[in-house]
Amino acid sequence: MATEDALPGLEAELTAMWRRARAAVRDSARTLHPRLDPTVYPLLVLVLHTGPLRMSEAASRLSLDKSTLSRQVDAAVRLALLERVIDPSDARARLVQLTPSGHKGLTALLDDQRSRWRAALAEWDQHEVELLTGLLHKLGGTGVA
Repeated sequence: MATEDALPGLEAELTAMWRRARAAVRDSARTLHPRLDPTVYPLLVLVLHTGPLRMSEAASRLSLDKSTLSRQVDAAVRLALLERVIDPSDARARLVQLTPSGHKGLTALLDDQRSRWRAALAEWDQHEVELLTGLLHKLGGTGVA
């Protein structure tokens, strides 16, 4: 089959995956805090994985403008999931970091997600998971998805 013939199927699968991912992010945000806007969830996951970081760095990594990120940080601070702290390398700057309760809740949520992934992929062999991971990375590198 020519690549062109396979594109509609690929587009349909990626669209379906994108919808499921949005629903999963929405559900994860609500599980973490009932009033958490799902658009803030990726910021929390980023801060969990990187540790405290400057808002400019978070905005860059999430491809957000500073005003959008500032609103997201404010929302997470109000819900006691994030806090602003002084940057030890520059007392004029601020970092955002998870609060202890935000860290605990998000870690538990991600551990639960990882358990569900393990169960869902229990019948897959390691090579298949690694192959899928590599192909998704390759697709992401194209800038299309």
